[in-house]
Amino acid sequence: MILAAIDIGSNAARLLITEVITYKDGTTDFTKLNLVRIPLRLGLDVFSQGHISAEKEKQTLATMKAFKLLLGVYKVNRYRVCATSAMRDAKNGAELVARIKKQTGLNIEIISGAEEATLLYETHIAELMHDRRPYLYVDVGGGSTEVTLFSQNLVVFKESFNIGTLRLLENQVTEEQWEHMKWVIKKHTRPLENMATIGSGGNINKIFSISKRKEGKPLSLELLKDYHKELSSSTVEERMHLYHLRRDRADVIVPALQLYTSIMRWAHSDIIYVPKIGLADGLIRMLYKEQLNDSK
Repeated sequence: MILAAIDIGSNAARLLITEVITYKDGTTDFTKLNLVRIPLRLGLDVFSQGHISAEKEKQTLATMKAFKLLLGVYKVNRYRVCATSAMRDAKNGAELVARIKKQTGLNIEIISGAEEATLLYETHIAELMHDRRPYLYVDVGGGSTEVTLFSQNLVVFKESFNIGTLRLLENQVTEEQWEHMKWVIKKHTRPLENMATIGSGGNINKIFSISKRKEGKPLSLELLKDYHKELSSSTVEERMHLYHLRRDRADVIVPALQLYTSIMRWAHSDIIYVPKIGLADGLIRMLYKEQLNDSK
């Protein structure tokens, strides 16, 4: 079975195409066939002006047309399209969704922060870990940050905060929002010991790649602080040259590190695992569950 997920985020739109094979012993493999990322950066318009500009609308429509063609090329059996923070906040978000539906046939769901956190939970990241310690799963996006706390493989809490990398770049985050996030995380993590963090999102994936750490090995909070200090003291162009970063990664990587290090400090977590799983993976797994239910 070929499944696909389209995630229209505040910083980029992603198309993930996955082949799912279930074997006789009951095990299932999810094999990535293709991942396409287009840096639309809808949040730059929305978080400063409140709407998506005509130019960004044109780029988004062209991207969705290309994605629709790829769905046909790969003979995708089932797919789902979701839009998150920027499309949620845009005054003309629903209008753009209707236009895309008319011209491509793609039905885009504008999901809430709570739905986004639930879809991220569908990746079952905590189940990939080998011990019973508590885990704080943190997904940092351009417009919002989703946080889910697992203890004994159960969800203790999950919440979406309107604090993201593009909002920070546009100075659209208030001190009250920071204090609220700090209070929520401290409140829920205070009783727990030996906390580890699980990070997802393009920025933490890039930091993990730069670190040259072996897959499955965690990064330390101190290492993230060092990267934050080093990258903060350089210009966007210097970051691009030194670490071979795209421009749309070089500017947001600093506020992303600010978010990860702040959350880890508040939760008294010294290490972060980076399994490279995100919202699109959650969508794929939810589609697979729906397919199984339909076939019963």
